Amino acid sequence: MSLTFLFRAITRDVAKVSVCQHLQSLHTGCHLLAADKALLMKLRKNTGYTFINCKKALEKFDNDMAQAETWLHEQAQKEGWSKANKLEGRKAKEGLIGVFVGNKAAVMVEVNCETDFVAHNEKFQQLVKDVTFATLAHHRIKTQSQDGYVKSVLLGDQLGKLSVGEGTSLADQVALTIGRLGENMSVKRAVTVRVPADWHIGSYIHGGVSSHTEVAMGRYGALVVFQGGKEGEQETLGRKLGQHVVGEAPLSLGNDNDLPCGESETRLLPQTFLADPSRTVAQFLRGQQARVLDFVRFQCGESTGEAAK
Repeated sequence: MSLTFLFRAITRDVAKVSVCQHLQSLHTGCHLLAADKALLMKLRKNTGYTFINCKKALEKFDNDMAQAETWLHEQAQKEGWSKANKLEGRKAKEGLIGVFVGNKAAVMVEVNCETDFVAHNEKFQQLVKDVTFATLAHHRIKTQSQDGYVKSVLLGDQLGKLSVGEGTSLADQVALTIGRLGENMSVKRAVTVRVPADWHIGSYIHGGVSSHTEVAMGRYGALVVFQGGKEGEQETLGRKLGQHVVGEAPLSLGNDNDLPCGESETRLLPQTFLADPSRTVAQFLRGQQARVLDFVRFQCGESTGEAAK
């Protein structure tokens, strides 16, 4: 075989490879163009998923936004449950207490994660909000026919069955957040109260992490149900009482005439009032023409048996 003939053969083969590579490049470019940039940005903004996954979803469904978004949620849910099963058993003692006080009703929840870093993440805080409002909605439906003071407590498994939007349970939402943030999480407990028209609900959150949401969040929280108080000052009174409950951690209410039994006092009314150490809580309340009827205190990470119910 002559060198000239060999050179021509090699040149011909190289040309074929170049043409194939060029056609492959054009084919790949078509896929890139298929995921229109505006749609890609919109899908990314709507869902929060990565550009790669959003592009994949748009290509899969020929730029149909609705189908792409549904598919992304389904895939994330599968991955979330898979990761949740793998992480099950890892300790989740950090997290947040969430408190919301509405019109004569309030809810306080505890949602746990593994690290304080994740507790400050917006996606985890959104989960706390979802748990808070799902619990409140459930309470309103279940107690709408009941009169007077109504208080309900829900624990993890019960909370996981509550609905968040159409066809999504809180358990699904937890799994989805686990998939996104990579830590074990759990919805531990929630308490909801509804009071008559002439009663009031005070609240306090300590160690707050967010001031841009209607749900207050922190490491400690309290709800205090009370009657009376000087007109126009009930909100301030409720905050002071909640602050005392968080700070002094009473275990029971006690009676107005109970005598204090020193630093180990665990009854609320005989305790020295945090905002005015010269008086007991009972003495302070008499000056305010008010009466505490019930309270709840949550501390993030405590065992359920330690919390006042």
